[in-house]
Amino acid sequence: MSGWQTLYYKEVLRFWKVSFQTIAAPVLTAVLYMMIFGHVLEDHVKVYDSVSYTAFLVPGLVMMSVLQNAFANSSSSLIQSKIMGNLVFVLLTPMSHWAWFFAYMASSVTRGLAVGLGVFAVTVWFGQPGVVAPQWIVLFAVLGAAMLGVLGLIAGLWADKFDQLAGFQNFIIMPMTFLSGVFYSIHSLPPFWQTVSHLNPFFYMIDGFRYGFFGVSDVSPWFSLGVVSVAFLIVSAVAVQLLRTGYKIRS
Repeated sequence: MSGWQTLYYKEVLRFWKVSFQTIAAPVLTAVLYMMIFGHVLEDHVKVYDSVSYTAFLVPGLVMMSVLQNAFANSSSSLIQSKIMGNLVFVLLTPMSHWAWFFAYMASSVTRGLAVGLGVFAVTVWFGQPGVVAPQWIVLFAVLGAAMLGVLGLIAGLWADKFDQLAGFQNFIIMPMTFLSGVFYSIHSLPPFWQTVSHLNPFFYMIDGFRYGFFGVSDVSPWFSLGVVSVAFLIVSAVAVQLLRTGYKIRS
């Protein structure tokens, strides 16, 4: 195996050995969201004319789980390696910054998709959404997981301790996720919060992903794809530059 493939294999083994925590726990959390929100709001919220609220909720929960776990994978791996001191063994290898980038991003996509498939397999029995355009489902799931994996890479490089990483997740990732339309259509929001949601790239990931199931969305999937692609390129450029300069890992 080449350098990035070896590091990718190491990262996959890292989360797979504790799969009860990294895969099963997020699936259980999504099921609880489905049971609570689906039960309470099923008869009170109507999003699309032909779609029940529970069915509407399934793609949102799947994508939320994909994004959060892709971010957690790369960020937790880096911060643990920095604190434990075993990052030095990776630094001693002749791998380029591109190898680091692709390995951490690919392992984050792997974990995100694994959790997403688990969430879908369990929650689909509650809502049973149809599949109209599977290519959009796959595209937004992979692109969203890749972007959050790279964002987690940036957070892991920046943070010096777990408290800083928790702050990044609690004050940036979590609010952006909950303001992205996981549990509602943004058309139900006041004008100010609709504007805020349209500035949130997470909204376009979830809206485009949901389009693949129902064939309807708040904005065009092509526009969503453009926004998500630009956001992915920006965070990727930042991450590659940080890795190239050895930000907080080469001193």
